[in-house]
Amino acid sequence: MKRLALTLALALAGTAPQAHALGRLADVEIIDRTTGATLETHYYRGEYWVAGTPGARYAILIRNRLDERLLAVTAVDGVNVVTGDTAGWQQPGYVFDPLQGYEITGWRKSDRDVAAFEFTASPNSYAERTGRPANVGVVGVALFRERRAAVAAGKVAPGAVPYAGAPLAAAAPPAADAAVAQRQMESAAMSRAQLAPESVASAAPLPPKLGTGHGARETSPVDHTDFDRESERPNEVVRIRYDSLANLVAMGVVGGRPPPPPRPNAFPDSPPRYVPDPPGYPVRGLR
Repeated sequence: MKRLALTLALALAGTAPQAHALGRLADVEIIDRTTGATLETHYYRGEYWVAGTPGARYAILIRNRLDERLLAVTAVDGVNVVTGDTAGWQQPGYVFDPLQGYEITGWRKSDRDVAAFEFTASPNSYAERTGRPANVGVVGVALFRERRAAVAAGKVAPGAVPYAGAPLAAAAPPAADAAVAQRQMESAAMSRAQLAPESVASAAPLPPKLGTGHGARETSPVDHTDFDRESERPNEVVRIRYDSLANLVAMGVVGGRPPPPPRPNAFPDSPPRYVPDPPGYPVRGLR
């Protein structure tokens, strides 16, 4: 199906996959924009988690691994990052050229700017402040391949406008930066050994879980293109959950194994493949 999508400026083309990247068609990472570091992924009971720092800006770094265009419909806290709608697979997303990489840094406000992603207490998150708290704490990237007929017919994207925003995956600032140095020391102090479940249980009550806030406006220009999806359903969905490190320890994601919390849905407005039967409707006619 052909739907409007956004094209991006070239960035990170041909770079190698990173250690904490997830995905088969594309590498997906969560980047701390202050330090430039990729947030470590923790695998727990079939899901991947990262620990965010309250107040830190972050980005979703996506690298197309294919030698063809790829559409990434991206959602944070169950909200489409382009339109602000409750997220569904059928919605607009970003189109990546072959082997292209790009940092999605915020909620898109126009063709020229975004409101930065920043970790914040869930009551201050964009999703919860717009009445949609059920899926706070999850990043979802639904990846679609392009229909071969469209590629063969030469229906490709126009050139993307030059990128004028912040550099991608910026190098960590010098240790002389007091704020960054303080954050680095705090992260080092919150090691697994020091944040064992016993120590958390005896500490002060845990803060609310993290969500993603609607931060400061930043320049991030895009262009528009058509993209003919190979199928209505994604070829791959990459899902990453997040919370503070203290909360991850308390939940057992890091260092323990209590029952997992309920799973939020990265794409709650996506339709099922087939129409379900009404409640109590008997199944007839099958042989």
